[in-house]
Amino acid sequence: MMGKPIRIVLSEEASIQYGELNKIVGEETRKGITNSIHQQLLKSIKQKIELLKINPQAGIHVPKNLMPKIYVNKYDVDNLWKIDLSGYWRMIYTLRTTEIEITNFILDILDHETYDKVFGYKKK
Repeated sequence: MMGKPIRIVLSEEASIQYGELNKIVGEETRKGITNSIHQQLLKSIKQKIELLKINPQAGIHVPKNLMPKIYVNKYDVDNLWKIDLSGYWRMIYTLRTTEIEITNFILDILDHETYDKVFGYKKK
């Protein structure tokens, strides 16, 4: 796996989430806000994307029996990874490898509550 170029691709959902976050941060910046939850989250996402370009397996591997059916059915994934972001957010991705390259396909960017629902975790 090492030595191959690594490409980062966002799903339509992740791309929309990322775009909305970028828009909010842009508005905050114009208003003179220099440190917000949104800015910290965007910075965290950008840092993790850079990390994944270096090490596509930087996240935590999700065992097959714990992979939410939504990702298996929608994206036909056979591997799933999660990486922690600031503010208890998570980025969910899968690895797709060919002879030519490795693609980190980012499926979702989730807040903690949504992450718990998608993965079937119950509040105690």
